[in-house]
Amino acid sequence: MTEASRPRLDSPLVNVIRALLRRLAPIAAAGLALLSAVAHAESPAPPAITVLQRSPQARGGLIFVAPKPAGLAQPGQPSLPQGPLIVDDQGRPVWFLPLTDGSSAADFRVQRYRHEPVLTWSQGKGLGGLPEQGTTDYILDRSYRVVATVHAGNGLNADPHEFQLTARDTALITIYHAVPRDLSALGGPSAGQVIEGVIQEIEIATGRVLLEWHSLDHVGLEESFQPLPVDPAALWDYFHLNAVSVDEDGNLLVSARHTFTVYKLDRRTGAVLWRLGGTKSDFRLGEGVRFSYQHNPIAAGRNTLRIFDNAANGSTATAPSRVIWVHLDLRDKVATLVRSLEHPERLSAPSQGNAQALEEGDTFVGWGQVGRISQFDRHGDLVFDASVPHGEDTYRAYRLPWVGKPATAPIADGQRNADGTTTVHAVWNGATEVDRWEVLGGPTPDQLRFVARQDWDGLDTSTVVSRALAWVQVVARDRYGGALGRSEPAATAP
Repeated sequence: MTEASRPRLDSPLVNVIRALLRRLAPIAAAGLALLSAVAHAESPAPPAITVLQRSPQARGGLIFVAPKPAGLAQPGQPSLPQGPLIVDDQGRPVWFLPLTDGSSAADFRVQRYRHEPVLTWSQGKGLGGLPEQGTTDYILDRSYRVVATVHAGNGLNADPHEFQLTARDTALITIYHAVPRDLSALGGPSAGQVIEGVIQEIEIATGRVLLEWHSLDHVGLEESFQPLPVDPAALWDYFHLNAVSVDEDGNLLVSARHTFTVYKLDRRTGAVLWRLGGTKSDFRLGEGVRFSYQHNPIAAGRNTLRIFDNAANGSTATAPSRVIWVHLDLRDKVATLVRSLEHPERLSAPSQGNAQALEEGDTFVGWGQVGRISQFDRHGDLVFDASVPHGEDTYRAYRLPWVGKPATAPIADGQRNADGTTTVHAVWNGATEVDRWEVLGGPTPDQLRFVARQDWDGLDTSTVVSRALAWVQVVARDRYGGALGRSEPAATAP
């Protein structure tokens, strides 16, 4: 975005974000790490999503990403606008919440809570960062009001890798926990420290911990492919827990990046029911199944998993990253490759990434650290491709249906131009049903008349009216012509 195109600090976009932050302020003490973007010199304008390829076949809803500075862990103040972001197929922003305190968002998507669709994301200061940094998980309703937050229990701090809501109105979250360990048998220090992966299932309404699973109780250090740190005082991330989901039978699927293994856990006891991949696989891996540094294993049918196979960690790349479908023969203990998808450009994602099943057999893919977002049809053909801004990535990406009904009113802003025209901006952060805007104008707030109509064109839709207006107002209308919302009259600026 050029300097000329950035919104002013008194622009409608900034004002609507200020109003949103004010509305969320009452729960700030509970850990909502949102600071007013208008206090900073940088504009809180949404990151620009560039659409590289788009086909009418690419359907399935809006696109959910959470741009952040690229990499595994991002401590410190970000230099680029970042936060949960919804865009349409043209990359036009629909809703954006800027994060300006050095935290970043991960796993932004639509889930269900108490039988209603909600927005969810994890917010912290780095994926897989130091355990004391902590993470807060957020649940917002259709009006973008926070209805619940989730924190780790039992004195632990959550990590942003996973925030999975379940049909039980519980949340599955990940935790990175430092534990003292004698590593001399592995060639490390006797007073070493290991980061274990911890999973908690939290009852959302009460915060009660229903399940707590520790990797060191079930997975030995010898399963790790991660080298010991050169610095004997450094933490050894032997497991690197990066995903938890519910299998079709109600038990849990867990991914550990540094053991190259997907684990199935008994949800009641925590026992490992089987391992897929790694040094202790319970399945013989058929041709093309072997994966490494993987993310996001998801049930994709009976005894079938969909896995994002990174095949890279930044210094090692065995092949392009891909999405694979693996069928498990539980009787003969054989894993068979059913299907595999690669990007035509043979992208290699050193970190992060996910794949989502869409209707009609399409697959939506977030390429993690590469910063690309793609959709493939059921034949494996690319039907949509986009990228986040250079220097940013998004941990995961989703395409999902969503109807947003902001609790706030639209905002109008007018600027009188030297050529006698007036530029009018209409902003309604998160309103998904606006088809077009009507612009009213006149000499006083109570003498406003219809002057223009403009199709919705993103979060900040501008219209140039062919005459000078002292006051303006905007009305949002749906595709049937019904009025959805009306702004307060606003005096135009000279």
